[in-house]
Amino acid sequence: MAKRGTVSLHPIGAVESALRDRKNAPRQPFHDAPEAWLVIDARFIEALDGINPGSEILVFTWLHQAKREILKVHPGHDPRNPLAGVFSTRSPDRPNPVGLHRVKVLATEEGRLKVDHLEAVDGTPILDIKPVLNDARAQ
Repeated sequence: MAKRGTVSLHPIGAVESALRDRKNAPRQPFHDAPEAWLVIDARFIEALDGINPGSEILVFTWLHQAKREILKVHPGHDPRNPLAGVFSTRSPDRPNPVGLHRVKVLATEEGRLKVDHLEAVDGTPILDIKPVLNDARAQ
């Protein structure tokens, strides 16, 4: 068995959204997810340099309201679908509830990014932000 390293995560900010409760949040961004703000802690503001309106980014979040003991779900939260392992789904309930969100930046303010279609609830911790790369811009 491979040696396992340790993990230490420190949020870089939090989501500010009209979505207040997981029960009423859309399951995917294309299910009418609202615009939201990514509010970045002051000590990380320099790291936003190069992100501008129109940029497409990947936002990694910690889905803090997830149920971490769940290993199988009905995909799409539809009981008509057969149970599947959470690693084959986009369920927020999973052993390590890391959320992955592809969004477009609509506006920037000091330490804040307004993004489109984010299904994360208000207060969701942000772990990281990465650019969406295309072949011409691989970095």
